[in-house]
Amino acid sequence: MWKVKQIFDGEYGCEERLPGEKMKCLVTIEDEQGNVKSFTAEDEWLTNNHIDEGSIIEEGELKK
Repeated sequence: MWKVKQIFDGEYGCEERLPGEKMKCLVTIEDEQGNVKSFTAEDEWLTNNHIDEGSIIEEGELKK
């Protein structure tokens, strides 16, 4: 299991996305042993799966 430590959207208003491009966030997670991983996920996916800082994610959810 992984705990979401940080979700960073990285948008400051000065960069523009391409037309139709979805907003993406950098997600940092940590497991029980202190291993840390980061990955990019669409904000919409995070919202649809109710994932926020502090959420617990199963390994299988990371492969979706």
